[in-house]
Amino acid sequence: MRIISGKHKGRRLKAPKSLPVRPTTDMAKEGLMNILAHQYDFEDSTILDLFSGTGNMSFEFFSRGIKACTAVDANHKCIRYISDTSKTLNFDLNIIKMDVFKFLTKSKDSYDIIFADPPYNFEKELLEKIYELVFENQLLSEKGVLIIEHAAQNELDTLEFFQNKRKYGSSVFSFFAN
Repeated sequence: MRIISGKHKGRRLKAPKSLPVRPTTDMAKEGLMNILAHQYDFEDSTILDLFSGTGNMSFEFFSRGIKACTAVDANHKCIRYISDTSKTLNFDLNIIKMDVFKFLTKSKDSYDIIFADPPYNFEKELLEKIYELVFENQLLSEKGVLIIEHAAQNELDTLEFFQNKRKYGSSVFSFFAN
């Protein structure tokens, strides 16, 4: 896993093998970042990274100069790794150890980009629950986007605010906006 661009471009991050994660591949992350860089000024953007795992996406956003990022994960080992790595990289990352669904229910903040990378074995109903909670609780800013990374067998393009999807290897990013 490496940081693709920005202040820490090329930096390799080595997560412990004991973490229960499947980080977004460098190829998929680079494709996603290219899409977002054409739509958002990262310096003015707030990011919510759900199911953060290794913090891979949060670190990429911070390296590119985002304004603020919140990383949410329920696993204490993941939270510890994200915390230690963000200190090493000198990133002021807001790290929250909490169940993502509980966080989405309680949060009162809005974000420009919400990135959710739940486990690939999540059933479609749980993926749709993420979508529902984000839109019900108005967690996206006016021009915000929700991106859910998921396995190809889960189709989310019938949901109301679906914009498009992009496939990178076995990863699919579904985009949603108001």
